[in-house]
Amino acid sequence: MGHCNASASIQLVSLIILSRIFSLETIKFGFCSDDHNVGCIDIERKALLKLKQGLTDPFDRLSSWVGEDCCKWSGVGCNNITGRVNMLDLRNRYSDGLDGYGSIKHAFSGEINPSLLVLKDLDYLDLSMNNFEGVQLPSFIGSLEKLKYLNLSRASFVGVIPSNLGNLSRLLYLDLSNFLFPNPIETDLQWLATLSSLKYLNLEGVNLARATSYWLPTVNMLPSLVELHLPLCGLSILPLTLPSINFTSLLVLDLSDNHFKSTIPPWLFNLTKLQILDLAYNSLIGKLPDSLGYLKSLRYLILAANSLSGIIPECLGELSSLVSLDISYNTWEDAITETHFSKLGGLREVSIANDPSNISLVFNISSDWMPPFKLRYLDIRSCQLGPKFPTWLRNQTELTTVVLNNARISDTIPDWFWQLDLQFDILNVAHNQLSGRVPNSLRFSYDSNVDLTSNRFEGPLPLWSSNITWLYLRDNLFSGPIPHNIGQVMPNLTRLDISRNTLSGSIPLSIGNLSQLHFMLISNNLLSGEIPHFQNDIPSLYIVDLSNNNLFGSIPRSLGSLTSLRVLFLSSNNFSGEVPSLKNCTGMKILDLGDNKFFGPIPAFIGESMLSLKILSLRSNSFTGSIPLQLCVLSTLHILDFSHNNLSGNIPHCIGNLGGFKSEVKDIDTESYGYLGRLEVVSKGRMLVYDSILYLVNSVDLSDNNLSGEIPVGITSLIKLGTLNLSMNHLTGNIPANIRNLGSIETLDLSMNKLSGSIPQSMVSLTFLNHLNLSYNNLCGKIPTGNQFQTFVDPSIYEGNPGLSGCPLPIGCQDNEEAPQVPSGDGGEDVDSKLEKLQFVISMVTGFCAGFWGVFGTLAMKRSWRHAYFHFVDKVKDAVLDFGSAIGTYLHKRS
Repeated sequence: MGHCNASASIQLVSLIILSRIFSLETIKFGFCSDDHNVGCIDIERKALLKLKQGLTDPFDRLSSWVGEDCCKWSGVGCNNITGRVNMLDLRNRYSDGLDGYGSIKHAFSGEINPSLLVLKDLDYLDLSMNNFEGVQLPSFIGSLEKLKYLNLSRASFVGVIPSNLGNLSRLLYLDLSNFLFPNPIETDLQWLATLSSLKYLNLEGVNLARATSYWLPTVNMLPSLVELHLPLCGLSILPLTLPSINFTSLLVLDLSDNHFKSTIPPWLFNLTKLQILDLAYNSLIGKLPDSLGYLKSLRYLILAANSLSGIIPECLGELSSLVSLDISYNTWEDAITETHFSKLGGLREVSIANDPSNISLVFNISSDWMPPFKLRYLDIRSCQLGPKFPTWLRNQTELTTVVLNNARISDTIPDWFWQLDLQFDILNVAHNQLSGRVPNSLRFSYDSNVDLTSNRFEGPLPLWSSNITWLYLRDNLFSGPIPHNIGQVMPNLTRLDISRNTLSGSIPLSIGNLSQLHFMLISNNLLSGEIPHFQNDIPSLYIVDLSNNNLFGSIPRSLGSLTSLRVLFLSSNNFSGEVPSLKNCTGMKILDLGDNKFFGPIPAFIGESMLSLKILSLRSNSFTGSIPLQLCVLSTLHILDFSHNNLSGNIPHCIGNLGGFKSEVKDIDTESYGYLGRLEVVSKGRMLVYDSILYLVNSVDLSDNNLSGEIPVGITSLIKLGTLNLSMNHLTGNIPANIRNLGSIETLDLSMNKLSGSIPQSMVSLTFLNHLNLSYNNLCGKIPTGNQFQTFVDPSIYEGNPGLSGCPLPIGCQDNEEAPQVPSGDGGEDVDSKLEKLQFVISMVTGFCAGFWGVFGTLAMKRSWRHAYFHFVDKVKDAVLDFGSAIGTYLHKRS
């Protein structure tokens, strides 16, 4: 919020500065007037043509550069009297207001010819928003000594800023900002001190690490400076003192996104002309000082995402010029009262948020308070705003953004709020206990977002304007069918999340009209019927989650035509038939078809086409045949679950090629927007449900099939494997001796097979192992001792293996250790007392297991109880995750 609107204000201030800097009395920019019969100088025309020759111009932006009079060429300005070129504006204006594609598509690339040195009177040079990727920032520019305006921003130059820029003593405006990471431009700032006329300086994204100890004294030598932008510069030192302050004319100071870990320095509050102060995304500590009240001219105050704490000082209410306040994502305490806003009549934007795990900031505002301001933007997160809906919003008739997220409101939204007739850009009241119905009459602006997640709203799903792009209604009490015309009424939806409600009926065919859709999350409802055949193309549909419903029938072949699909959850339904071809879904990351009635062989195309697959779950179906060898090429797979099917044959020896079980954990896939869904995984002897940390799980589960043969030695090369479950099969042979290589293994279940031989002594090196089950095999010999095996005191781990001996089995337990030397006197223990202790421990463990499975066994077997339990757990988790989501949205809007 603050960054976006501060940016607009910064641009406004810049325009004011430029209008003063480049007034007609100072510089005669523009094309030659018809009143003067002056053409451009031939040597300068030839110099410009050399420049054109070196540029790559894919859209022929320089098509006008023909003829004799270069003063009439696009982007060229001449002095009206001398005819000399004094302005060259080659900024890529196609990037303004467009995405990155628009910028790159029309951008110049190539090289900048030194022929520009011929333009002796050049005082304005703008090459911004182009794509000179890999080209060194031109050093000859430092020889253009008449330059007053130099803008090379976002032009993808690299290298060191040439020190001869210090020769440009007339320079008034300098913008070298870039947004390439890691920082491809760097400087030590030594050259800056001589630019004493400079009014505007922007080095955003330039690496200033070499100057971190003296950047402030250097900048302080620029007495005319009005705007200073140094965000994302890698600065770590924010000096607390300055002997004297020279840049007292400063109106804009942006030091956001650095690494400052100090208190807010006192010298800052001597900059009494300051209008914009942005210190967001640092690690500033200590309290916000009362001297903040000295900045009477301040219009934008942005302190988001720091480590500020304590009480918000009441002097905030003295900043009568304040338009925008952003103090979100700190750890404020105590209370906010009317005094904090008493004189802020011009306030239009407010953003206050705390750590969601520590809601320590309370809004202590009387119910009859009438604010002196009219807000457009209100964002309050993880604060104690409730339990009642805030009545001080009654006169806020100009609101376009309303965010009251995790604000502990347990109330209905009153009618007077809906009757304000607001037109929303953003409506977010997620993670409260709001109830009642939401009217269909709400109005929304273009490209608007709605988030009502995790409340108790009821009634039918509301249908709103076609302007909505994000619609999150997850985890409420909405009931009835999905509106049959949702695709016609809201055709611009890109994200649709209506999961975890009690919606019934079928999925309407009109959903196929949502051609802009990225997300379609409809899981955990009471939907029935078949998946409709989508007649229309949905080219950007990345995620489909229909799990935990009562859907049936086969998967429509049209689903396989969605080439953009990355995540597909169809688990816990009643789908049947063979899996149709999804080979066109080559970018698939997660495929979960578990807990259905699919039959036939496991499709080989999974291994042939889905080479980026990370999670594959086909558990609890009726698949037959052998495991396809083609799956062995899935080098990014880290969860493989074929349990509870009718698979036969050997486990492929090439299973050791699954590289995802050998490498370190990768970050959440940004291509799927961080959405990982919910997946049931058997681990540590019980069913666990993972969602937000699913990418950390490494599991292979082939249990409850008809697999035979030996355990392939290659499986022991999966060194990052956390869970291996091969139980309830017909496996024979020995446990591989190299099983000690599974250094990350936590759960190992080989029970109910026909394994023989001894338990490898090397297994004692598996120090992360905390759940082991080797029961009901044909194992023999002594149970290993040492390390983790000392903790495996439950004899059921080894039961059903008549040839095994040693603790904790009663047979041969005493033979495993030397008889202890019992000292005489009261301190000794006899063997009987030790056996009594062992029996006590065993009974304790057995009792715990019985009690544990009395609850969690029921959850594992009864789907409705399981979903209800994890529904509760997920609501707690969502409140924490929303903090990360809000920062992601905040950064997205800032960029």
